[in-house]
Order: sequence, then structure tokens, then C-alpha cells
Amino acid sequence: MINSMVAKHALWPKEDDAIFGLAAKAKEAIKKYGADKVIDSTLGALADDNGNLICMKTVYDELKSMPNAEIAAYAMVAGQPAFLEAVQKACFREFRPDAYIKAVATPGGSGSVKHAICNYSNPGDSILVCDWFWKPYVTISEEIGRNVVNYQLFNDKNEFNIESFKENFELLLNKQKRLVTIINSPAQNPTGYSLTDEEWKQVLDIMKENAKNEENKIILLVDVAYIDFAGKGNEKRKFFTQFSNLPENIFTIIGYSLSKGYTMYGMRLGAAIGISSNEDIADEFYYSCMHSGRANWSNCNRGAMEVMTRISNDINKSEAYEAEKAGYKAMLQRRADTFVKASQDAGLEILPYRDGFFISIPCNNAKAVSDKLMNENLFLIPLKKGLRFAVCAVSEEKCKKAPEMIKKAMARI
Repeated sequence: MINSMVAKHALWPKEDDAIFGLAAKAKEAIKKYGADKVIDSTLGALADDNGNLICMKTVYDELKSMPNAEIAAYAMVAGQPAFLEAVQKACFREFRPDAYIKAVATPGGSGSVKHAICNYSNPGDSILVCDWFWKPYVTISEEIGRNVVNYQLFNDKNEFNIESFKENFELLLNKQKRLVTIINSPAQNPTGYSLTDEEWKQVLDIMKENAKNEENKIILLVDVAYIDFAGKGNEKRKFFTQFSNLPENIFTIIGYSLSKGYTMYGMRLGAAIGISSNEDIADEFYYSCMHSGRANWSNCNRGAMEVMTRISNDINKSEAYEAEKAGYKAMLQRRADTFVKASQDAGLEILPYRDGFFISIPCNNAKAVSDKLMNENLFLIPLKKGLRFAVCAVSEEKCKKAPEMIKKAMARI
């Protein structure tokens, strides 16, 4: 009897994506009971107070004004040159590192993760990620025969656990002599944590110390998917300057996404931006990723590239876009502040939140709590170590109500 045809390396458990599955259940509940009776905190996408997806007017007015051919045409494999300039400008703003920098287009931030893991680690290697993490880091790693090792994100004071990072970083690097480390900051998914500039200095000091051994190859992927909704103004970009003039055997990749800052979730566009003190190493990154792009997805969304480029290169359009985004950023902050305050009032422990779309609640039996809350029409994501609540998608009124519901559900399990 034939019970499998797929190749062994492509045989995976028969399970749907948990987040999108819960999102579908939330939508069913909304149809049945009405939006006002449901708290849908599943997907990491900005929604208005009625639960409708926010699509920035400045972005989509620009898209709809473009000739069809500019939307539909193929893009260059590495991305349109004007877009590659615009995306670096959008990412770094006034904090561009003093280094050689190259960029390639990717399908969202996920593409930059794939490039970093695939092109900078060897089969069987371990990738270093903290213990509160975006699950696709593991999915992408396992797909191409890599493992993931976790360090503890927080110490017992709920501060960045630099000791755990150092211990695991040096253990893996000494074993492999090559190590890809992923740090998702600012506005980490799922905790909303952002490393301070001093914490970034501590991380880079560890890397620089280990780079004294020229046999070591250190690759740092900084996932900044949520950076456009972090901090006031561009303050949370200041850490980029610390990537200036690093040792040649430290290579930094920035994973930038248009999904959040431009509300282009399904249009799938982002960039991998490589930073090196060595021009040849930066060029090597560009051609390596261009080859991988051709092999994996061919090219990226030309229409989305043109939209970003047009907005970036026109001062009036850029100012209108920034003003619109600032309004949504303020809305997000109000929701987060409301949830944090309501958590304090309810006695609900949450992890330290600084920026972004999500807040996390430590919990030993997250799946059971999530299932119980579903019966009360509150939908949130169970993780290995707790629960993720998406303040980006929930009104202030519901953000005020949810913590007490979560606290009571945890007490009943």
C-alpha cells in the first residue's frame, strides 16, 4: 500500500497554520454574534475600532493612480534600482551606518529571513533565536535542514538577558565557527519588547570580542518588521549607527518589511539590507541573494515597489504619508497604554512592553486558556510560553476589557 509520495525532507505534520486558523474562527464568531460581541486579537495587522483592516489612503491612492503596466510588469530580480534606494532611506532615515550597504527586494520580511538562514548557515547548523519568537523562524530553518536554539529573552528582573545571550552565542559559535543570530527589535513579535541602545551595545560588544578570532563568521539578522510603529519619531532607529565600521567577519542583515509601515500585507514586499565594512562582502551578499531570489520566487511585487518609490521621492506625498502613519501610530499607542493599565488593575502579569503590535502574557497552559477564552468570544494566540494579544487589531474599549477576562480564565484552568 502506498501511503506517501512526498520526498522525505518535505514530509511534515498535517496541520494548518495556527494563527490563521484562529483568525478564521474569530471571523466565524463575528458573523454569528456581531463584531461588538467579539474580541479578535489574532492577526498582526492594524484594524480600526470596528475590526476592519486599515489600508493607508496615501498608499492605495498612489497605487490606484498608476498605469496598469507599472503595476503588472515584472520587476528586476534584485528589485528596481530606485526602490532599493528608497527602501534604504525609509529604513535608516538619518541613522544610516558608516559602511558598505547593499539591498535586495524580498517578498515581505519573510524573504529576508530565508536569505539570511539559507545563504549564511550550513546544513545542520543551529540558528540562535530568543525563547519568545515568531514561529516562522523555526519553520524556515527546518525547511532547509537547520535547527533553532533559544536563549532566554528576559532575566528574573524582566530585563534583556545578556548573560543567556552570551552563553548560548559563544557555545554555538565555538562549535560551528559560523553563526546566524536573529534579533527582532524594535517592537518584537510577540512581546512588544525593544532593545535599548545600551543593550544593543552589549550585544555587539560580545560579537566584536568573538570576532577577534578570524575563523569565526558572525551573521546578525535584525528583523525590523515593526520599526515604523516603534517609539517617537525616528528615535528607535538610532541603534543602526552601531553597525558602522564593524570587524569584517561580522555581517549584518536588516530585514525590512512594507507589510506594516505601508499596510501592504498581502502585496508581499520587503528588503534584505546587507551591511559590511568590506565592499566585496557587501557585493557578495547582493549577488548571493539575487541568485536565491531567482531560484525561490523569481522577483517581487513591481507595483508595491513603484508606490513606495513615488511616495519617497515626492516631498508632498511623503509628508502626507508620514502624517497618516503618525495618526495610526498614536492610535496603537493609546490601545497599548490602555491594555497595560488594565492589566495592572486586573493583576495580570504581562511581559515588558515598549513598542509595536503585540503584548504577551506568561502562561504555562496557554492552549487551554486560549480555548476557554474562545468560548467567551475572546480570540488570542497561544504560544509555547504564554499568550499573544494583538493590540493593533483591538479597540481601546476592548483592550480595557480583555485583561480581566484573561486573568479570570487563567485562574479557572
